Amino acid sequence: MTVRLDRAALEHARKLVEQGAVVHDKRDDWSEHAPSADDENRYIEKNGWDDYALWHLGEDPDKSEETKGRFSFPYGDFTKVHRCAVISLESRAAQNDHDDLAREAKRLLKLIDGE
Repeated sequence: MTVRLDRAALEHARKLVEQGAVVHDKRDDWSEHAPSADDENRYIEKNGWDDYALWHLGEDPDKSEETKGRFSFPYGDFTKVHRCAVISLESRAAQNDHDDLAREAKRLLKLIDGE
């Protein structure tokens, strides 16, 4: 699995944070706040794969373009960035040696927290 940082998604996340489209939730809330598979499907049907990709910091270019498996490390619910999602993705990225993703997630978290 070759996951790379999706710079367009990172820029999208930063803009959302700067606009105040953030949920300041608790560390372990992502399992409850994450969109369901049905939510994802509806979003893709309405907005397309390119917009869906913008909500994931990771992309595996070896996977088919129009499959959910291509995209990883989600950071929000298709309307707002969730602090808990960024914490979760930073941790998972670090555990799986995706250093660039972990580094950018940490920076995004600082932006969310106003540091």
